[in-house]
Amino acid sequence: MDQPRRIAIALGDPAGIGAEVVLKALANRRVQEAVEPVLFGCRRWLLEQYHTLRQRGQRVVDPRDLHLVDVPLAEPVHCGQATARGGAASFTWLTTACRAVLAGRCQALATAPVAKYCWQAAGHAYPGQTERLAQLAGGVKVSMLFTARSPQRDWRLNTLLATTHVPLKQVVRTLSPALVQHQLTVLDRFCRQCGSSRGQPVLKVAGLNPHAGEAGHLGTEECDWLEPCLKEWQARHPSCTVLGPEPPDACWLDAGLAWQGHGHAADGYLALYHDQGLIPTKLIAFDEAVNTTLGLPFIRTSPDHGTAFSLAGQGLAREGSMVAALLAAAELQPLPTSRH
Repeated sequence: MDQPRRIAIALGDPAGIGAEVVLKALANRRVQEAVEPVLFGCRRWLLEQYHTLRQRGQRVVDPRDLHLVDVPLAEPVHCGQATARGGAASFTWLTTACRAVLAGRCQALATAPVAKYCWQAAGHAYPGQTERLAQLAGGVKVSMLFTARSPQRDWRLNTLLATTHVPLKQVVRTLSPALVQHQLTVLDRFCRQCGSSRGQPVLKVAGLNPHAGEAGHLGTEECDWLEPCLKEWQARHPSCTVLGPEPPDACWLDAGLAWQGHGHAADGYLALYHDQGLIPTKLIAFDEAVNTTLGLPFIRTSPDHGTAFSLAGQGLAREGSMVAALLAAAELQPLPTSRH
């Protein structure tokens, strides 16, 4: 990168580890070379977090040296205590940061973790940050992708979720051939943008049922509509190879090996529900994986972990995923947007 990219950083729930992982990540040399940070949060609170971390011997940047848009906390919030006050603050900080990006004052957005139930307690009925950002961007159709660059080779692990923050009992009702085909198109575009390892992407799709239904003996969704859906999409996209539906418990095995530098793996994986994709992705690349919202008119990234209230204020949080999120925000380009 010739010049650092101006990145808006929403600091997440003030009772969580957001301030810690951000201040640690901004002390990373690669991040400093790639990112011009603009922080959105409470100045007084952030300085308190900084002094606590310094007292614990942590390597962090001084917030007084950073560009901070001060959005003060109305009432004190204490580390590790999940409250509606923290939810209200993180919601406001995210909204303010997003509007700065939409107005062109920043080039991309990186977000520290929030607690969805604290948003709910504060009266903000959104499943997560992704859905709030989609609304602020005008109701665009968004997708949730987790990406991580292997430390052993020039290969990215890319896992896209067909459904996101949906209770398991609603997954079957939410899935449809149209949704799966749309998500395949999004995944194909992302893999091409990042440069697939073979010149034409290879995508794997996990089945819904154990053993991908085992020819209808363990569930019929694969036979009834998923297999025909994949064949139809493949026929319209001959420059891409689609494999699946694959048995979910083996779908990411080649990715685990490729992450360690052994053999070849697919360029992208489509999981049909949240934990089906997140469990293997976090097992393979927890400290390097980045949550990326595709479909927004700007790049948005976040670490792949939560608020970790139990660690807040102790200097124990690892910043690797936030480092990766900031580097990805500086590197990636937005995909085309579409409306619901």
